[in-house]
Amino acid sequence: MTKAYNSGNFHRKDNRVVRTHVNRQIRAERIRLIDADGSQIGIVPLEEGLRIAEQRGLDLVEIAPDTSPPVCRILDFNKFKYQQEKRAKEAKKKQKQVHIKEARFKPRIEEHDYQVMLKRILRFLERGDRVRVRLFFRGREMAHPELGDNLMKRILADLDAVASVEKPPVREGRYITAILFSKH
Repeated sequence: MTKAYNSGNFHRKDNRVVRTHVNRQIRAERIRLIDADGSQIGIVPLEEGLRIAEQRGLDLVEIAPDTSPPVCRILDFNKFKYQQEKRAKEAKKKQKQVHIKEARFKPRIEEHDYQVMLKRILRFLERGDRVRVRLFFRGREMAHPELGDNLMKRILADLDAVASVEKPPVREGRYITAILFSKH
């Protein structure tokens, strides 16, 4: 059983809905006609294009409405719409979604805890995620920002072989933040 499509709406990248005109919905008087096999027929009156499409049992679809004259193609509209949807799904599948993971440090971190956090950051980077390294100060730790600066330099130096800095360390109130991404 074939699926009937009532609407010829397609979405552009900017999320505007584009209405695809088919057969009698086309408003131009003259059109540039392309045959079902892809060969150019030429510039013809709309009525002649509709007659040719009807003889072949296909639809006249407006492909490029913004040109002068508009480009129309003779094809099976249901098949065309199905292929457009299939192409859009395939493009969506191929997109890799990048997540930003966060690793939080304090300036007075013990060596074992530091190594554990470093391994976690490496695991995130291997998966292809970006990592926000955030160092936060509490209470009197704010009086010694150089401890945080030294720790951030050490983190970046330890990860230099596998990660690049997307956003260099920036002090934002009680935090020092940097964003890293994998070199591979």
